[in-house]
Amino acid sequence: MGVAGEGKTPRRRRRLNKGLQEQEIGEEMGQKENYRLELREAVRQLRDRGLYTAAKWAAEQLVGLEEEERSVTPSPAFIRTDRGSYSSSARRERRPRAGSHELLRGGGGGGSSYSTPLVGRSHAVTMVAEYETPVFQETEVEHDRYMLAKAYFDTREYRRAAFMLRETPGKKAFFLRCYSLYLAGEKRKEEEAIELEGPLGKNDAVNSDLPGLAQELSSSHKNGTLDAFGMYMYGIVLRENGHNAAARDILVKSVDAYPWNWSAWLELQALCMDIGTLNSLELKDHWMKDFFLASAYLELQKNNEGLQKYAKLQDVFPFSEYIIGQIASGLYNSREYDQAENLYSDMLRYDPYRVDGMDIFSNILYVKESFASLSHLAHRVFSTDKYRPESCCIIGNYYSLKGQHEKAVLYFKRALKLNKNYLSAWTLMGHEYVEMKNTPSAIDTYRRAVDINPRDYRAWYGLGQTYEILAMPYYALYYYRQAAYLRPDDARMWIAIGNCYESGHLEMFDAAIKCYLRALRNNDNEGIAMHKLAKLHSNLGRHDEAARYYKMNLERMEKEHNDGPEMMDALYYLASYYKHRKDFETAEMYCSRLLDYGGPAKQNAKGLLQELKSGENLAMDVEQTTP
Repeated sequence: MGVAGEGKTPRRRRRLNKGLQEQEIGEEMGQKENYRLELREAVRQLRDRGLYTAAKWAAEQLVGLEEEERSVTPSPAFIRTDRGSYSSSARRERRPRAGSHELLRGGGGGGSSYSTPLVGRSHAVTMVAEYETPVFQETEVEHDRYMLAKAYFDTREYRRAAFMLRETPGKKAFFLRCYSLYLAGEKRKEEEAIELEGPLGKNDAVNSDLPGLAQELSSSHKNGTLDAFGMYMYGIVLRENGHNAAARDILVKSVDAYPWNWSAWLELQALCMDIGTLNSLELKDHWMKDFFLASAYLELQKNNEGLQKYAKLQDVFPFSEYIIGQIASGLYNSREYDQAENLYSDMLRYDPYRVDGMDIFSNILYVKESFASLSHLAHRVFSTDKYRPESCCIIGNYYSLKGQHEKAVLYFKRALKLNKNYLSAWTLMGHEYVEMKNTPSAIDTYRRAVDINPRDYRAWYGLGQTYEILAMPYYALYYYRQAAYLRPDDARMWIAIGNCYESGHLEMFDAAIKCYLRALRNNDNEGIAMHKLAKLHSNLGRHDEAARYYKMNLERMEKEHNDGPEMMDALYYLASYYKHRKDFETAEMYCSRLLDYGGPAKQNAKGLLQELKSGENLAMDVEQTTP
């Protein structure tokens, strides 16, 4: 009996485990169904208010959700493989798991994919539906007026739309009227900017509708009549007027009240200038919060944290091209160019008319000097939509790689004509001016980039480079330090600061050594810091330290099969070092390797070998004559 009883226990456990698994799968399916219901309703509501960017984003995530059953094979299917890299596949498992890439390894083990609690179905449906109740309370005539105003809005007749809604009640009509007035002011500001344009697009044009909007929205906010969309509009107006702290508070209330408006999240992200500000936000728990945090982490150069967030989100939204694009962008920021290139290539294969994010893809191809691929990409976007800022930027990169810097500047300027706040074009145009030795224009361009986004480390680094070229090391140091503050884990920033300290104007060698050591600790893959440390210690007469770094650099170059000038420097120094230490055998070994090179290196090696042989013979004579 005892044996029979023991035999039933494992079966009961198996049944229990199976029941728990089925329950977990059921809960997961229910959660995804909640997301689907929320996003479908959000797309309709956002589109109805003219928030097309947010509606497009919500629709992309809706399609990005994994369906329970598919009658056809999914087209864009991107997965993380067990080998630790990202790839795409036309067929995949129902629940792809996070990969083992080192950038995606986060804390804890199993459990839910989200770090925030999930909105229940009843709460979600109620929360979304409440934004449509005013529509059904309107009279038919008022609703007709709203539809006409919306038609004017869609044809960019913003003032007509606002005028049509001047007496229409309801929060929805109030938002569209305010939004129309804001866009009408922006449109007029752009027209004035063209008329008053100065060097590099500078002008004093302002949105003349902002004061009136600020007064009306402030009054409505005090009366407590603003809904989430009204608070979103109020947050934009406050930010435009320079009241960033107040704008942040209002936008937090907006996303708490209606979390599906991605545009509001992006406005809030733009106001988080550092990680401290981001962490101080008191946001309600919702799955949209994870999308926001992941995006903000990438913007603040916290790439590991951002990629970990997106890895979890991808478990629930495996078909989301937005998430794949963000992962590719994070890998690009982390200088994982090969994996990022593969992801962008796969995205284009499944969405051949995509332009979003392809400017970052062109940067990768530029860095890798992939002429053919960059040319193909430039022709592709040109035929798809040549009047997109991203398309102009890609073509500019193509001409820059060909060394045609004047043409590159022309296309970057075209990108800025289409979008004056297009950050990449400002930064890349600054790089071109540096190549053209036009330092005043380079400085002006980089400053415009920093004004648009003070978190753009590339613009700060470009300013540092430009002032270094002008032999103004104190200015260069200031800008390099700003770049290092934004990218403290980037070896290139510390090498640049070390160069300034080492320069003839400052000669602060100990400070330079500290910077190079910091670069070394931050994975200086190119070995620049190691070579700098070796030369600096050699110049300071610290020969043991110099030999240690030359050895380390030599080992690195041997692994990479790099036979450049730095290897010759290392071999010659080590041969001389061991000759002075009377270790003739080791010195001869390094000298022999130098003989494989041509030119002056070979002649130096021959001369050193003769000195070694003379030294060896002298040492032997001394030994023989010693009693």
